[in-house]
Amino acid sequence: MDTHKTLSALDPARQRAFSLFEEFKNFALKGNVIDLAVGVIIGAAFGTIVKSLVDNIIMPLVGALVSASPAVEEGYKSWGFHINGNVVHVGLFLADVANFLIVALALFIFIQKFLGFVLRNRKEEAAAPPLTKDQELLTEIRDLLKQLPPSERQAAAPLA
Repeated sequence: MDTHKTLSALDPARQRAFSLFEEFKNFALKGNVIDLAVGVIIGAAFGTIVKSLVDNIIMPLVGALVSASPAVEEGYKSWGFHINGNVVHVGLFLADVANFLIVALALFIFIQKFLGFVLRNRKEEAAAPPLTKDQELLTEIRDLLKQLPPSERQAAAPLA
């Protein structure tokens, strides 16, 4: 005997709880949810790599090119200005903008090029459905009529 059915028959509140559990289990085990979770994890790892690229390679190079004093140890991180004793960190903002632009470029390339390529291939694979018997016969009649000389085509045409 099924324990779930026995317990759920005992109490309506328990039955609702089991129903909620079943719905959650069905939702969580769908392929789309698992694919989404994998995508989020890969996206977070990619974001970390891009942040490291911006913080450790791109912005120090920009700082070396723009900075008048190479002795400044913090480089772009020290770029900013003071307003009423508060510092506005322009360099950190520029690093975040560069981070965003690299991620946006990567997403654009992935969506436009890779997914566009995949979708084009799917459209090519989805050929026209096979012709029905009526359509095959009509196509055959059309092709035979095209082979006739013009004078015989008029004779083969039905009278209106």
